[in-house]
Amino acid sequence: MLQGKRIGLGITASHCTYEEVIPMIDSLKDAGATVVPVITHSVLTAATRFGTGEEWIERIEKATGEKVISTIVGAEPFGPSTPVDCMIIAPITGNSLSKFANAATDSPVLMAAKATLRNGSPVLLGISTNDALGLNGPNIMKLLNMKNVFFIPFGQDDPFKKPNSLISDFTRMVPAAEAAIRKEQLQPLLIIHEEK
Repeated sequence: MLQGKRIGLGITASHCTYEEVIPMIDSLKDAGATVVPVITHSVLTAATRFGTGEEWIERIEKATGEKVISTIVGAEPFGPSTPVDCMIIAPITGNSLSKFANAATDSPVLMAAKATLRNGSPVLLGISTNDALGLNGPNIMKLLNMKNVFFIPFGQDDPFKKPNSLISDFTRMVPAAEAAIRKEQLQPLLIIHEEK
């Protein structure tokens, strides 16, 4: 289903999930897709215990075989001139989720998503946020009802220590993208994460 498809992959600043997300680039490519990476400013500049921006960009570019898009100007052509068949944002933080739900386009990733929706193509969200069942709950509900917006199935990753936290199962990225291109939500949407 992804053979010959051009997939945008937006990455926001949930640094702890990159080790789960980056291997999915190979899965998308193995399914026949070209993957175009787009990052937020914080991915570019942050240095955390999970690695530096430079290290992650090197890994992303090596995995995709494409240069990362790191500016709003660079992402804008996803609308008129270089569209994608599906824009995946994984991980999408609570901050970016809130902005996307409320039409704030202040990062390359959100510009790429806005441009993709403009073309009537799907945007697939892989959430990773500690306040999904808190302040971001209304934003998730809003996006669940938005045309052409779909989710990688998600669930509570640590219900007792972090009861408001939700994270997508990134291993389901390929089937979720295939479903989104068909304009369908991969089911079941709500999952139980296995205890680690």
